[in-house]
Amino acid sequence: MSVINKLIVAGVVALSAFSAVPALAANPYNVYITEWSYQSAHSSELGEYIELSNLGTTDVDFTNWSYDDDSRNSLTFNLSDFGIVKAGESVIVTEIGADEFRARWGLDDSVKVIGFLNPNLGRADEINIYDNELNLVDRLTYGDNTIGGIRARYNSGIPTSVDVLGANNVQGWVLSQVGDSEGSWRSTVGDIGSPGQTNLTIAAVPEPETYALMLAGLGLVGFAARRRKAA
Repeated sequence: MSVINKLIVAGVVALSAFSAVPALAANPYNVYITEWSYQSAHSSELGEYIELSNLGTTDVDFTNWSYDDDSRNSLTFNLSDFGIVKAGESVIVTEIGADEFRARWGLDDSVKVIGFLNPNLGRADEINIYDNELNLVDRLTYGDNTIGGIRARYNSGIPTSVDVLGANNVQGWVLSQVGDSEGSWRSTVGDIGSPGQTNLTIAAVPEPETYALMLAGLGLVGFAARRRKAA
């Protein structure tokens, strides 16, 4: 194979690699629901939680962001106390107090937790996250007794891959297990999960200028190849 042909093949392979990014639903923040549990093994059954993760490369200000369940009303539960959620950071909302939740799961104060979540989650319910302009950021509808899928009770629900995120399809979620891909562990009350951390990442999407430069480079290589052939 000639040097020029090798360059053309290399360029096509590189362009394909840039194109192979997860097919996530549109989400300008790259903030997603990455874990949830609707009921705890505690004797009171209290301790449900939702984990949100910033999987992007830019910090996100959660001021005036909000949560609601299947009522789908923005501003129902305020998430402003998260403040700036850094790129790669995971945060938690739970129905018990923040300090109690951290104690159960062995988390330090660096993990942001908002307690006394209301409205609470049920066996068949919905998680809706809204931004400061009341736009829906992410939604997860679940219910093993209504639409099938897992029952995230005692063991949290986690996505099987990054491609599941933003798709609102609970069929792509599994129950956490101690030592799984998320490094899940058992809480002091017997729940299993990995609140406050995720191993999921989104592949970097090249800027439009990158595509333009690559295409321009391939065009020059092709032009050179045609000239050489003509000569």
